[in-house]
Amino acid sequence: MNAARIKAMIRDEALKLGFDAIGFAAPEAAAAARVGLADFLAQGFHGEMDWLAGRAAERASPTELWPDVKSVVVLGLNYAPECDPLPELDAHDRGYVSVYARGRDYHDLIKGRLKTLAQKIASRWGPALKVFVDTAPVMEKPLAQAGGIGWQGKHTNLVSREFGSWLFLGEIFLDLALPPDAAENDHCGECRRCLDACPTQAFPGPYRLDARRCISYLTIEHKGPINAQLRPLIGTRVYGCDDCLAVCPWNKFAQAAREAALQPRPALTAPALAELARLDDAAFRKLFAASPVKRIGRDRFLRNVLIAIGNSGETALAASAHERLDDDSPLVRAMAVWALKRLDPARAETLRDGCLARETDLQVRTEWTA
Repeated sequence: MNAARIKAMIRDEALKLGFDAIGFAAPEAAAAARVGLADFLAQGFHGEMDWLAGRAAERASPTELWPDVKSVVVLGLNYAPECDPLPELDAHDRGYVSVYARGRDYHDLIKGRLKTLAQKIASRWGPALKVFVDTAPVMEKPLAQAGGIGWQGKHTNLVSREFGSWLFLGEIFLDLALPPDAAENDHCGECRRCLDACPTQAFPGPYRLDARRCISYLTIEHKGPINAQLRPLIGTRVYGCDDCLAVCPWNKFAQAAREAALQPRPALTAPALAELARLDDAAFRKLFAASPVKRIGRDRFLRNVLIAIGNSGETALAASAHERLDDDSPLVRAMAVWALKRLDPARAETLRDGCLARETDLQVRTEWTA
């Protein structure tokens, strides 16, 4: 059977399994992104994400990751929301959870389907293969562009003419040589809406991201207290940020995700900040079961919630901050101090000396005396 026929059959199987986009790329296609990755790391834009630097060689070259790879199958799954999510930020007593995290964890969903597709490929044509989803050192966006699925926009995320900025990606590496698809061209033109929309100005320029200022990085990847100068810019976003994605004009062609598992759970769509602030570890795990939010843990999540409370302007939420002043986590206590001082400075002043007298954590004491 010729390679074109094999590609067509793989494509058909992928679509039957529920994938929305598929492209074929040569493993060398990601090599062009090496310079950009090296600059990103050299500038320190990766922040605490040491895993990016630790496996940079493998990330920059699929053949470093697996020397036998001859073709890369890139799969995309649409997760577009039914409508623009950004107006939710106007409800100041509600938290904002990134669209991608409102349903089931996409890692599990995509990996299961990739394995099913891989099994079909292996049983039919017998190549050795490997399956990857996000957590592996794969430069999936350049490979997706090389495979014709979309292009890496000025916000550094993938943009598709059919699905806008809302695609999850996964890859199958094959030791079977298949002709690559035509690469997608860049269609951003003069547009810079994504760059201008960033609340923290995390883009030093088009196609460049300083993750240390990115709200998604700060609320998900960053482990400790968030820089005090950046906290007010986070608004009520408690997990991730969609601003640069949501404003992309190409989203006008996107259709809402059809995958049932990716439909937003009502409890994770504009959840009440007061309720989130009451979560203990058990309640946190229950609420975010099978959700990507679960991986950051309760303490980091409540850090985010208390920053959102401090930014809400809702004086009634000062009580929620007050309740967390005695939390077991120093990180939570520190952000509770910050939130209370913003919403009810007079009350914070009356509590200051008593709290300082029993507080041993340096970060919490710093927040009280700042």
